[in-house]
Amino acid sequence: MKYIITIMLCLIASVTFAQIKVEGVVKDSIGNPLELANVIAINQQTKALDSYGITNDKGRYKLNLKSNASYKLQVSYIGKKTFEEVINTTDIDLTKDFTLQNDNLLDEVELTYEMPVSIKGDTLIYNADSFKRETDKKLEDVLKRLPGVDINDDGEIEVEGKVVEKIMVEGKDFFDGDTKLAIKNIPADAIDKVQVLKNYDDVGQLRSVRSNEDRIAINIKLKEGKKSFWFGEVTASTGPDERYLVHPKLFYYSPKYSINIITDMNNIGEVPFTRRDYFNFSGGFRGIHSNSGTNFNVTSSDMGFLTTQNNRAKAIDTKFGAANFSYSPKKSLDLSGFAIYSGTRTDIQQNSIRQYIQSDNTNIALPDETTTSNTHQKSDLGLFKLSASYKPNSNNHLDYDVFGRVSKQNEFQDFYSSILSNIDETQEQNPFSINQNFNYYYTLNEKNIFAFSAQHLWQDEDPFYNAALEQTNQFQFDGILGLDTNQSGFNIAQDKRVKTNKLDAKLDYWYVLNNKSNINFTFGALLSSQKFNSEIFQILDNGSKFTLDNAQTDVVNNVKYNFSDVYLGFHYRLKTGIFTITPGFSVHSYTVKNEQLGTEVKDNFFKLLPDFNTRIQLKKSENLNFRYNMQNSFTDINQLAEGSVLNNYNTLYQGNRNLEESLSHNLRLSYFSFNMFNYTNVHAFLNYSKRIDQIRSQSNFLTIPNPIPGEPDIQTTNRISSPFNSNFADETFSANGRFERTFGKIKASVGSSLSYSKFNQFVNNERSVNESFTQSYRTRLSTNFRNAPNIEIGYNLTINEYEQGGRLSKFFTNSPFINFDAYILKSFTFRADYSYFNYRSEIETLNNYSFLDASLAYQKKDSKWEYKLGATNLLDTASLNQDSTNTLFTSTSEYFIQPRYVMFSIKYDL
Repeated sequence: MKYIITIMLCLIASVTFAQIKVEGVVKDSIGNPLELANVIAINQQTKALDSYGITNDKGRYKLNLKSNASYKLQVSYIGKKTFEEVINTTDIDLTKDFTLQNDNLLDEVELTYEMPVSIKGDTLIYNADSFKRETDKKLEDVLKRLPGVDINDDGEIEVEGKVVEKIMVEGKDFFDGDTKLAIKNIPADAIDKVQVLKNYDDVGQLRSVRSNEDRIAINIKLKEGKKSFWFGEVTASTGPDERYLVHPKLFYYSPKYSINIITDMNNIGEVPFTRRDYFNFSGGFRGIHSNSGTNFNVTSSDMGFLTTQNNRAKAIDTKFGAANFSYSPKKSLDLSGFAIYSGTRTDIQQNSIRQYIQSDNTNIALPDETTTSNTHQKSDLGLFKLSASYKPNSNNHLDYDVFGRVSKQNEFQDFYSSILSNIDETQEQNPFSINQNFNYYYTLNEKNIFAFSAQHLWQDEDPFYNAALEQTNQFQFDGILGLDTNQSGFNIAQDKRVKTNKLDAKLDYWYVLNNKSNINFTFGALLSSQKFNSEIFQILDNGSKFTLDNAQTDVVNNVKYNFSDVYLGFHYRLKTGIFTITPGFSVHSYTVKNEQLGTEVKDNFFKLLPDFNTRIQLKKSENLNFRYNMQNSFTDINQLAEGSVLNNYNTLYQGNRNLEESLSHNLRLSYFSFNMFNYTNVHAFLNYSKRIDQIRSQSNFLTIPNPIPGEPDIQTTNRISSPFNSNFADETFSANGRFERTFGKIKASVGSSLSYSKFNQFVNNERSVNESFTQSYRTRLSTNFRNAPNIEIGYNLTINEYEQGGRLSKFFTNSPFINFDAYILKSFTFRADYSYFNYRSEIETLNNYSFLDASLAYQKKDSKWEYKLGATNLLDTASLNQDSTNTLFTSTSEYFIQPRYVMFSIKYDL
């Protein structure tokens, strides 16, 4: 691999050094520098656009051109006459200044080429054909080539370091703006322009009074031949061992309506929509009270299904279907909706070593635990949404949405523990939720603006858990739960039901003092009602249910929990010079009440929560932001139920009905810079949080007497955990940054992220201070040649360091990678992606593994048919590794994945 990298670097260097620089200043007729003027260079021999530039705030531009060539330079600026001049380059850099004259006839000189990048107000426009290459197949491929744009490891689009909020096509939301579905499915050859919408606000009436500097959306403009016509593609693949893939997708866009249909069925491990995507899919709903100072989230009540690593597993069989529509029967009314189904069958095999926190109590010996597991999951997930937006005039805007989730999930796990021997675990659940949203925006006049928002959540969860264990003296719950010991083993089960009704509403009023300042008053309320019912029972050998009447703890829960937050907020926004300052506060009246065990616990109190935000606009595309806010966090019902709940086969959880809120101080400093003059993109973040009275868990491990006199008791992994408000503050600090620079056809970047956390935990009544420090370093270099092969090379280093109760552990993952694509003989596309991983501790290498995927496709110019031979995991890597930590142990795992697959594919472009 090192020889390939060396050859490619030499090729890149030779291309780079064969160029000269042409630079200078663009001014108007009275000598003032013109910022954002366009300068392009057209090769007179090939008639191709070889280079382009945009002037900075001092009017400077820079072009990289071939030596000993002839170019036509075109310089343009809105309201100025376009200037043209032919130059001949030599081996020496040139300096050329230009003066543009005023002109009201803007089209007097027709530009031969569109600018690859242009700016109109807050919109950054990329001409897709200037960056797109013949090997690019999806929107994702095009976005990766754009200056200032990146796809992160989670599949999210980042622009100048900010995550893109939504994607639209021709101004219409693509599956409510979901970026992952968009980048994986929109064909590259359909894209005309990529419009990056900065300071994005989907409500035009509030754009001038809300802070939207960190909100970014992308709108895709389609080529003319793709408008008012059906387009898409159908892909079918087959391979040995009955491997298959069928992937049709179809799109239609017109001014009045649009339709998107995406399907995917395969058993080769390609997961178009994961469980993580399902739970992260917001349906476009944003938290109404996200800036109120109150944090109250309804958490999931399931046991926690295993998740795939890097979307890999031992076996994955997927069936996916999605449809999205929008319809505008008249200019003032927009109707839209979508439905998504994802059915997945997954086999997961994993080996792990758990190192538990060591206690200073010399009478207790804590064992390490070795585990192996084979898991089979069945997951059927469904999403749907219907939306209506009515805008009769510029002063009124009404939205209504209904968003639903429904699923059927089960998991069977054949588990072996070196301490508890064989365990069979089963989880099942069929939860659903309905979320409704109503918004109304009213502009009385230019000084007075109103906005009302309301959301209602109805959610029903019914997780079932069953663990069948062998009878062993290491299992200590038999006496606590009152199990029937005259059975062949311990077969324990749990039914749980959690119902939630939550209403969020707020009314905002803005009074515009002048074009530099406004004041905002907010009246809001959050009302939540939850019911929690659970029961632990035993299943006897004959299959009958055995009620645990003799348990030493409550095994039945019947809890009601009501939470309310009524608040008033005030914010003042002022722009002065380069500063935008927004101080504010909110006053909250809280009421929390829970009913269980025949009694009621109720608390009423008030809280003042300040916040402050300032933005320093150093230049048009360079800014510094600082934000501070104080936040009150509350638990939902899951941590309040005092009866015992099975969290897994070796943990009983007992809630605490007297839990109080926790208070956090949060600080965030961010810096962004995107220099269009030299295409340098820099962003950095610093975050610090200090949490007071944080809810933590007290865990007590059960022990059995040591048969050897004088020796410490034998520690088991059975434990009873319960939450409490810690008297010790927890702290987290994180920093990350990225520097990117484009040099002609070469794009280079280097980035780093650091994360440190310090939290307090109590194990066996002893305080334990746990610390973790994660470092991640990334560098990459990619080319964007039109005719020559393109390469992306990079190196990633991750260091995870854990300190828990005096036990130190440190793990390193080194991962170089190289991706290559080439368009050969105007018909063949060759792609290869290689990555290598070295996973080690401070003492030894734990695993080396690598992945190589490659494909060769054939498609004649202008043909609708493509034939491809592709291979996944060519090196037949069997497993990968990961490490993780929680409050009780550090885990190192080996995770098995799918073998090598070779597939033959046929694709037809519609």
